[in-house]
Amino acid sequence: MVTKESYLEDFHVGDRLRSADHEVSEAEIIEYAKRHDPQPFHTDPVAAKQTAFGGLVASGWFTAAVTMKLMAQSEFRVAGGMIGLGVEELRWPRPVRPGDTLHVETEVLEVRPSRSHPDHGILRVRNATVNQTGETVQTMVTALYVPRRT
Repeated sequence: MVTKESYLEDFHVGDRLRSADHEVSEAEIIEYAKRHDPQPFHTDPVAAKQTAFGGLVASGWFTAAVTMKLMAQSEFRVAGGMIGLGVEELRWPRPVRPGDTLHVETEVLEVRPSRSHPDHGILRVRNATVNQTGETVQTMVTALYVPRRT
């Protein structure tokens, strides 16, 4: 398990890591949505009851931002910070609601040296953001640019 600032050589396919928890409040859902995704089911608890969600839900982009925060503060430490190369897949299978407690489960899918930058490598990971009842609310597969120990 990776717990300190780590280099490409410290990661192995199959490594699994878990973040701390984050309890989602109604106020932060609304605050984020008013600035970045102003739709009634994210900003107005009364109007949200009349939508397909039947109540207030967080923006998927809010969930992605919380996921990033949890990863950055977790035991998943990349030397120099997490530099993303792109997201291959991003899904929101269930909505996040006020009072949900989220955590992120990360699995290393691939570890390989970079062909164009020999001092770095590519780390592919799958992140599952999970609520307090074990339901997955977001999945994301991403590639990270990670320094090598050379």
